[in-house]
Amino acid sequence: MQLAQRMSGSPSADTGGELPLYKEVKRLLTQSLAEGEWQPDVALPSETRLAERFGVSIGTVRKAIDELVAERILVRHQGRGTFVASHNARRTLFHFFHIVPAGGGKEQPETELLSFERAKADADGAGRLNIPQGAPVFRIRNLLRLAGRPVVLDEIPLPAERFPRLSEKIFRERDTTIYQLYQARYGINVVRSAERLSAALADRPSAKLLLVPAGSPLLRIKRTALTYHNVPVELRTSLVNTAEHEYFSDLGKN
Repeated sequence: MQLAQRMSGSPSADTGGELPLYKEVKRLLTQSLAEGEWQPDVALPSETRLAERFGVSIGTVRKAIDELVAERILVRHQGRGTFVASHNARRTLFHFFHIVPAGGGKEQPETELLSFERAKADADGAGRLNIPQGAPVFRIRNLLRLAGRPVVLDEIPLPAERFPRLSEKIFRERDTTIYQLYQARYGINVVRSAERLSAALADRPSAKLLLVPAGSPLLRIKRTALTYHNVPVELRTSLVNTAEHEYFSDLGKN
């Protein structure tokens, strides 16, 4: 039975009416992406073939793809087709890294791995990662420099179950971004992040690494990185020295 027939009379959880057909197509496309049917940098079938596959109009398929493009899950290349978004240095810089020189533009940070160790998820981390408290995690600390100056101190807990056999050697010797490592080695595609910002004071260890006096004001960013279906895959707490830098996000810009 074709999708349009199966969807006839299907209630919408949001409106109580019929579920828009393109939303169901979007859900099915997302499910195929999550299952790895189409890999990063690989083109999706044409809109005509997808319309035949789901038994819907090309316009319905296009509307579903439009939303996935707007969410940066897919990327359109003029004259070539629609591709699964791939993480690279540029994508990470412009979509996930928001610290810039005051009044200046974005620049690629230099990252130094400070520590990589096994630990157990605390209550807060377990809740945000949707794993049991005490579950094994990898706890990673990075120092990020901009123009040679230490600006950001990151602490990253990763659920060990999602990243089997990850080691300090693999993490340290990656030849690309962290998110591309997740994507290429583990098939985990970070499609969006949720961030909470608050003020903090530098404790002595953080102050020493960021080259500021203890007690200096810092910006704290708590980020949850999510893959398809809003599944959390990484936490990141960043302490930022904002003496000469600021948080900048241009929402909605492609």
